[in-house]
Amino acid sequence: QVQLVESGGGLVQAGGSLRLSCAVSGRAFSIVHMGWFRQALGKEREFVARIRWSGGSQYYRDSVKGRFTISRDNAKNTVDLLMNSLKPDDTAVYYCAAGPPDGSWPYWGQGTQVTVSS
Repeated sequence: QVQLVESGGGLVQAGGSLRLSCAVSGRAFSIVHMGWFRQALGKEREFVARIRWSGGSQYYRDSVKGRFTISRDNAKNTVDLLMNSLKPDDTAVYYCAAGPPDGSWPYWGQGTQVTVSS
């Protein structure tokens, strides 16, 4: 099993920044991909960004490109999401997820609330 715990959410004004962190524990050797997803009230969960646990390729949804940066620290077993130039539309519960090579996302954190005020 893999355990994921998010931290760093909160309330911020539009244009501000937040850094989310995801602590990974358990059978981390089974993880290939790490990602961040979000779910706004009344909407479906959507992909935000992902990175290979070994580093390298990063992918983002179009609406966050140039504003969000995903990074990982294998020594600390963490994956961060730095969010700059935040907009009210970024308001959501943000979830950390992890998965094996097949592209699935079987492991999820409990989520952390991000609220951006206008």
